Amino acid sequence: MARLAQTPGLTDVQRSILDTVREFVDKEIIPNAQRLEHADEYPSDIVDGMREMGLFGLTISEEFGGLGQSLLTYALVVEELSRGWMSISGIVNTHFIVAYLVSQHGSAEQKAALLPRLASGELRGAFSMSEPGTGSDVAAIRTRARRDGDGFVLDGQKMWLTNGAYAGVVATLVKTDPDAGYGGMTTFLVEKEPGFGETAPGLTIPGRIEKMGYKGVETTEMVLDGVRLPESAVLGGPSGVGRGFYQMMDGIEVGRVNVAARACGISIRAFELAVAYAQQRQTFGQPLARHQAIAFKLAEMGTKIEAAHALMVNAARLKDSGARNDVEAGMAKLLASEYCAEVVQESFRIHGGFGYSKEAEIERLMREAPFLLIGEGTSEIQKTIISRGLLKEYRI
Repeated sequence: MARLAQTPGLTDVQRSILDTVREFVDKEIIPNAQRLEHADEYPSDIVDGMREMGLFGLTISEEFGGLGQSLLTYALVVEELSRGWMSISGIVNTHFIVAYLVSQHGSAEQKAALLPRLASGELRGAFSMSEPGTGSDVAAIRTRARRDGDGFVLDGQKMWLTNGAYAGVVATLVKTDPDAGYGGMTTFLVEKEPGFGETAPGLTIPGRIEKMGYKGVETTEMVLDGVRLPESAVLGGPSGVGRGFYQMMDGIEVGRVNVAARACGISIRAFELAVAYAQQRQTFGQPLARHQAIAFKLAEMGTKIEAAHALMVNAARLKDSGARNDVEAGMAKLLASEYCAEVVQESFRIHGGFGYSKEAEIERLMREAPFLLIGEGTSEIQKTIISRGLLKEYRI
C-alpha cells in the first residue's frame, strides 16, 4: 500500500470497502479511462460494476437497502474513484447529494418512495442550483414556482446539471417567494424520465454541454416550462416550502468534502505518474529522480497531498459527528483544489514534452484539475465562507 494519504482509525469494514474499490479502479477504470474520456463516452460497464458493489447506496441507511456508511467512507471511496477517473466520481456525487438531502430533509413518504431505488442505482439523482446568468450568487436565481391550486407550476432554466440526462429525480432550487430573500427559496424533487428532449410534461433536457474536461459524464441544461408538481414534491413536504436554501447549503457542505476528495484522488494519481516517470526517464546519464530539482518537486507534491487529505478527512469526520463543518469543508475544498492544480502541473512539467501528448494520462488530468477550482463554489467563495466563520468565532 502507498505511503501517502493514509487514514488512521478506519474500521475493518471501511478498509474492506476501500480495498475492493481500489482493486476495481486498478482493473476496470484506469485501463479504460483514456479511451472513454477521449471518446466522451458514458462508462456504462463501469457504472454497472459500481451498482453491483452497492456504491450508489453507500451512505443510504440499511433500512432502505443501502450500506449505511459514513460521509468519511464515502469521501475515501470518491478519492479512490477520482484517482482512476474523476468523471466516475461525478456520476455518484450528485446522486449522493440527492440521497443525502432526502435522508436528512425528506418526508417519510419521500424516503420510502425514493431511497430504496436510489440505493440500488435503479434511480439516479441530479442536483440543480445554478442558472445561465448566475453561479455563486445563489440569491439571484430566477426560476420560479407559483402556487396553482393545491400544487405549483415551475418556469425557468437551470444550468450545469451533472447526470442531467441519466437522472430520474432532480433536486431543484427555485424561488417560491421572490421578496423573501433566502427564505423565499424552495427545493423540489422533480421526477422525470432519463434521457434527452422532453422527459416530463414541460421539462426539457436540451443536450450535452461540451466541456474541456470532465468528459464521459454528461452535463446538461434543464428547461422548465409550465411544469406542474404537487405539494408533495417539495423536499420535506408542505413544511419544506421556504426551506430550500438551507437544505441545499447542507447538501453543499457534503458536496465540498466530495470535491476535496476528488482533488486528493487526482493529486495522488498525478504523483504516481510523476514518480514513476521520473525513475524511468534518463537525462544526462541518470534518472530524472536523481536530479535535485525533480526530487524537490516530488517532495513538495507529496507534502501537499498529505495536507489536503488530512483536511478532507477532518471535514468529513466533523460532519459525521453531527457538527456544522462549513468552515472546515471550505478549507478542505480550497486547499485540496488549489494544491491539486499545482501538483498536476508539476507532474506535467516532470513529464516534459511527452506530457503534452494525448497519449499521456497527465494530459487528461491537466484538463480535469481546473474544474475543481470552480465546482461547488470557487476558491474565492470558499475564502468568503472561511473568513466569515473565523471572524464570527474570533469576534472582539
